[in-house]
Amino acid sequence: MRTVLDFLTNTRGKRQLSRGDWITYIYLSLGTVLMFGPVIWLALSSFKPQSQLVRFPPTLLPYRQETVTVAGYEQPLDLYTVTLPNGTTRRLAQVSRVGIEARMIDPAQPDEIITVNIKDRQPVESLYFGADNYLRGVVAFDFWRYFRNSAIVTVVSTLITLLVNSMAAFGLSKYRFKGRDVIFVIILSTLMVPLSVILVPVYLVINEIGWNNNLIGVIVPAAATPTGVFLLRQYMLTIPDELLDAARIDGASEWRIYWQVVLPLAGPALAVLAIFSVTWRWNDFLWPLIVLSRKELFTLQIGLNSFQGEFNTQWDMVLAMTVLTLLPITVVFAFLQRYITTGIATTGLK
Repeated sequence: MRTVLDFLTNTRGKRQLSRGDWITYIYLSLGTVLMFGPVIWLALSSFKPQSQLVRFPPTLLPYRQETVTVAGYEQPLDLYTVTLPNGTTRRLAQVSRVGIEARMIDPAQPDEIITVNIKDRQPVESLYFGADNYLRGVVAFDFWRYFRNSAIVTVVSTLITLLVNSMAAFGLSKYRFKGRDVIFVIILSTLMVPLSVILVPVYLVINEIGWNNNLIGVIVPAAATPTGVFLLRQYMLTIPDELLDAARIDGASEWRIYWQVVLPLAGPALAVLAIFSVTWRWNDFLWPLIVLSRKELFTLQIGLNSFQGEFNTQWDMVLAMTVLTLLPITVVFAFLQRYITTGIATTGLK
């Protein structure tokens, strides 16, 4: 904690902030707001009811309108602060509203009906961080089934991605054969091909072999990635060839060299690729939407689309479920983020 505090308070000026310090702090503060502002807004809005989400002007913190139970009325009534024609204010409960007029009563004297203009009333609100949206969303959303499907797709696809890409990177970095560089260039050139170009051919292949409406049809097509091959190959180039030669002299097979020598040394790069793969697979929407049509096979991202109806969208539950879908990615990143700097910074160094 002391180290972090020293870093944040470290300045160029000895006694006061210099111009460079002001520019640095303003730049970092602006970057922090731009990066984390939308996430904070999403998290706070997930606690708001539907009426608060469509309110203008919007509020940052979640509020809930206070209600009161009045004898003779089955449902609790909303409370308002009403400004009367004589300039006084009273706290009244709304019974009904017709056009621009609202029928109000005093909870202490419910027999008297007071008609006021809706412009003369202000809702009585209090700060509220309730889990209502989350509880209703988990029940209506079938969250745990979609979570299981997303977890299966993400974990299996990431494991296959690490295996396939690391094997390709090992061959392209530690073996010399004719056409090696050409193959590597062809793999990298696929980065320039948009997804929309190969979408239809890949779907036709998946449908022909019977993987349509199956999780394996979501997992396998995205297993090999040119980004992963490039990242791992550049990192494996930094591993000395002498280590592999020494293992061969000791009688190790090529598979054992790959599994017990190269993979452990490429751990930081594998961790970086794992973070990328988990993020890609967990947030993937288009390809699962095309392959899957059975509701019981939907992933979280596809399931979120079910809250959007033809005439109405339940934004309160959409935001709550979106926050829940972000939590696994956040946990994975928190555990593996220390490898990102190491893996990327040392990629390509020899």
